[in-house]
Amino acid sequence: MAKREYSFYPGCSSQKGASSSNYLVSVQTLCEELDIKLNEIPDWNCCAASIGYGGGGVLPRLTLSARNIALSEQHNAGQDIVATCAACWLATREAAERFKHDGGLMAEASQALAETGLKLNNTTPIKHMAEVLVQDIGYAEIGAKVKKPLEGLKIAGYVGCQTNRPFGIAGESYENPLYLDRLIDTLGAQSIPTYEKKVQCCGGALAFSEPAKSQEMIKGIIEAAYDHGADMIATPCPLCQANVEIYQDQINNTYGTKFKMPVVYYSSLMAVAFGRSAKDAALDGQVVAAKQLEEIAKK
Repeated sequence: MAKREYSFYPGCSSQKGASSSNYLVSVQTLCEELDIKLNEIPDWNCCAASIGYGGGGVLPRLTLSARNIALSEQHNAGQDIVATCAACWLATREAAERFKHDGGLMAEASQALAETGLKLNNTTPIKHMAEVLVQDIGYAEIGAKVKKPLEGLKIAGYVGCQTNRPFGIAGESYENPLYLDRLIDTLGAQSIPTYEKKVQCCGGALAFSEPAKSQEMIKGIIEAAYDHGADMIATPCPLCQANVEIYQDQINNTYGTKFKMPVVYYSSLMAVAFGRSAKDAALDGQVVAAKQLEEIAKK
């Protein structure tokens, strides 16, 4: 029996076969090493983090998250809900918080769910995987699992905006959260606590509507990492990872830069440090190869 069990909400982008499925692979690896069991919420649905804000309306958007919470309470009773995707976590956490403070909204969502035979109690904590690692597991236990320290790597911890505001990690600064830096240090690499772009938005919402603006924001994120001597960027957000990684060629063509900065998930760092293979760390899913991590994984 696993030491810890959670009700798992994969989300659309991080599920098997989706754009960030490499994130799921590396998270499953670290969970194996830390004796964590993720019990997937049956029949979960999209959190509506994208089009839900565009024109779906507040109640339908929040009720989609309410359905996931209700399904979790029904099938994985007593287990905290954990999401790996920043947007999914934020949408679910927002819904839970708003229902707690708005009885009318809670009643309307409950009425909608009742039509499908579901009941919402809304008493389940909603956590990002980073919260599980930092608060439930702790740096000491993570450090004890390190078999291949990430020595010689300097890593810029890019938290992004969604895992930082409005909720964030308990006790962390909104302007300069340090949990990702502490995790990087725990794994044997060198963090950059003064990395000034760590909470800047990557412009994900503008990637298609105003790509020039989005890419200008990404340029600043990568440039600052280079300025600090970073070998790579690590992030807890699938959208941040995708945006900062895949647009580097376009940014190079526009600005004459020569960016080739690997952008990896914190979970990939952990998988390698725990002694697992490059495949287990999902490094084969990188667009910009994280060669230094691959070399450590081979040792």
